[in-house]
Order: sequence, then structure tokens, then C-alpha cells
Amino acid sequence: MKEGAHVNEVFDKVNGSDAGLTGREFEACTFLNCSFSGGDLSNCLFVDCRFCDCNLSTVNLSCCGLRNVIFRNCKVAGVDFGRCLPFLFEVNFEKCCLDYSHFIKNRLKKTKFIECTIKEAYFTEVDLTGALFDNCDLLSTVFVRTNLSRADFRTSWNYSINLEKNTVRKAMFSFPGVIGLLSQYDIVVE
Repeated sequence: MKEGAHVNEVFDKVNGSDAGLTGREFEACTFLNCSFSGGDLSNCLFVDCRFCDCNLSTVNLSCCGLRNVIFRNCKVAGVDFGRCLPFLFEVNFEKCCLDYSHFIKNRLKKTKFIECTIKEAYFTEVDLTGALFDNCDLLSTVFVRTNLSRADFRTSWNYSINLEKNTVRKAMFSFPGVIGLLSQYDIVVE
């Protein structure tokens, strides 16, 4: 690995704005209680890493590689994941705030969103085949030209999905959440 590579390290309470992490590689590292809010993680590579109780709001992920990265109990609001490197891109989220984040052309097959708030986020031209949205609030989140085939929304709420602009074959919904599929038609369901 090149200089600036970190393997099996634990980073606790790191302040990303003064850590100088741009362009580094991290493999099997754990980040605990770190703040990268508004920071720059561009050109970094994270492989098999975990972020726990971290603040990554509005972090710059330009040309950043995220390969099998887990975010647990993190604030990841306003992040543009569409700027990440697509090669082997794999993330999962548990108890995270993903409000106002953007996923553009990301491949998120079988991605798990567990107990997350995903308000006013954007999923544009994303492959969410088989994704799990378990107990998530999707208020005002927009899905455009996104593949939601076999995605599971059964325990989530506040979603509104345009059936004409997305692929929803065999996606799973439950009542009353399924009414969010009809919101575009301005009809009354009693």
C-alpha cells in the first residue's frame, strides 16, 4: 500500500477538518465519535471500514472509494454519494440520518437502510434492486429513473414513488404506506 495507508486502526474522536485525511487509504479501520462535518475526504479509499457515532454531514466524497463500508448511528446529511468512485461501491446504513443526501447513478443492490431518516434525499438513476428500507422515514425523498425491483419498503413510511418514472417490479410495500404510490395521481383514498 502507498504512504498514508492505514490497516486495522481505530480512530476515536478525530476532527476531520484538521486531520488531513485527503488521499489516504483505510482498510478494516473503525471510526468512533469522529466529526468530518464539512470536511474533505476526497480521493480517499475506505475498504471494510466502519463509522460509528460519527458526523459526516456535507462531507466531500469526490473520487472517494467506499467498498463494504458500514455507517452506524451516524449523521450523513447533505452528502453527495454520486461523486464517489463507482468501482465496488458498497455501503450500508443503520440508525443514520441521511436527510438531503444525493445518490446519483450509484449501484446500491441489496443495500440495507435500517432505522434511518432519509428525508428530502434524491435517488436518481440508482440501482436499488433488492434493497431493504427497514423502519425508515422517507418524507419527501425523490426517486427518479431508479430500479426498485424487489426493494422492501414494508416497514417504512412517508415514501412517494412515481410508478411511471421508476422500475418497481416485485418491490414490497405494506398498507397504508402503499398509498404513497398513488400520491402523484391526486386522488382520494378512504
